[in-house]
Amino acid sequence: MVPALRYLVGACGRARGGLAGGFPGACGSASGRPRPLCGGGRSASTSSFDIVIVGGGIVGLASARALILRHPSLSIGVLEKEKDLAVHQTGHNSGVIHSGIYYKPESLKAKLCVQGAALLYEYCQQKGISYKQCGKLIVAVEQEEIPRLQALYERGLQNGVQGLRLIQQEDIKKKEPYCRGLMAIDCPHTGIVDYRQVALSFAQDFQEAGGSVLTNFEVKDIEMAKESPSRSIDGMQYPIVIKNTKGEEIRCQYVVTCAGLYSDRISELSGCTPDPRIVPFRGDYLLLKREKCYLVKGNIYPVPDSRFPFLGVHFTPRMDGSIWLGPNAVLAFKREGYRPFDFSATDVMDIITNSGLIKLASQNFSYGVTEMYKACFLGATVKYLQKFIPEITVSDILRGPAGVRAQALDRDGNLVEDFVFDAGVGNIGNRVLHVRNAPSPAATSSLAISGMIADEVQQRFEL
Repeated sequence: MVPALRYLVGACGRARGGLAGGFPGACGSASGRPRPLCGGGRSASTSSFDIVIVGGGIVGLASARALILRHPSLSIGVLEKEKDLAVHQTGHNSGVIHSGIYYKPESLKAKLCVQGAALLYEYCQQKGISYKQCGKLIVAVEQEEIPRLQALYERGLQNGVQGLRLIQQEDIKKKEPYCRGLMAIDCPHTGIVDYRQVALSFAQDFQEAGGSVLTNFEVKDIEMAKESPSRSIDGMQYPIVIKNTKGEEIRCQYVVTCAGLYSDRISELSGCTPDPRIVPFRGDYLLLKREKCYLVKGNIYPVPDSRFPFLGVHFTPRMDGSIWLGPNAVLAFKREGYRPFDFSATDVMDIITNSGLIKLASQNFSYGVTEMYKACFLGATVKYLQKFIPEITVSDILRGPAGVRAQALDRDGNLVEDFVFDAGVGNIGNRVLHVRNAPSPAATSSLAISGMIADEVQQRFEL
């Protein structure tokens, strides 16, 4: 059974602003490169669709694929502001196929992650996409962590995660010879995959079914069409006008937004509520040198501390054979700020004045200071990693890539833990469905999320 959508429903009318989405004069290939239009040409000035998806990340592409496979007679387009698809959260993902153990029982995250992981493994097998079901150990290294580990194990059983077992020191060594720990949860169904490859495969499926992918289209305005004196048929059939920063426009009947780091602004752009606000958190990874990769076989995670909002630094093997260590979690001063000194005055002012960040920071001050310290000093991170694998030294580590997590935050400073979908009322609002909060494990859950979105679009828009 598909769980009901969680909604934040607000009044939607018309609004102006600036943001996300591709140029409608060409249909991008799965790699994001322009190519001739799919399924019938549409010029920039006259493009029209039954449904438009704003956002070309893994959730947007999975949703587009699900919609066109279910409704092949509809014209559906994806708008992406970059020249390539899946380059932000999807393209900076750690690549872990999560099992669903961490999430509150009966939550959307718990249900959709378990369902989505099974669907993702099946999809990868069907498409010949490489993945590794390398498993994961969640390791307690201190006696005080064992009760939390046991509670997490029970939560995983409640969530229906298959194959879980509690193991002792000797079994930890059998699975991870260089890892020390008192007790661990063995999650054999955790895996790794290249999520951008998965997302581009979704895009290819979508296009082969007749969908159009429109890149270099940064959405600036969403409004209702102004009826012409001649009562144009196009204006009545496609009442929503989406304009980009170049002044070009497309028309459509319905809109689904999957805008990730800009989900709050796109919602506000359509006249809906901007809450919950997105606060960007940068996660920096370290790399284990190639000659030391033998130290790690599968995913090794710490026992999460419920007092703090993130899972902690962990060991993650990659499909290319490298080992990523991380990420930390520090405030990013730009929504797409992948480097420590990337800065946007607009983004910073938005975070300070419109979100509950100040309250979050005061509630987690020591955690935040520790994360900032570890981000600056490799030795601090290595000292933490040595709790799990004592053989690792500073000389074994290189600085690696970073990602930015789009985390929804309410005005009381609480991280919004579950997936959130937002609909509204009014001329535009009753034609729009917003995906408002879809951080990890959204990539794992993408096929399950897309099925839910397709169900909701069909019901809400009476397709």
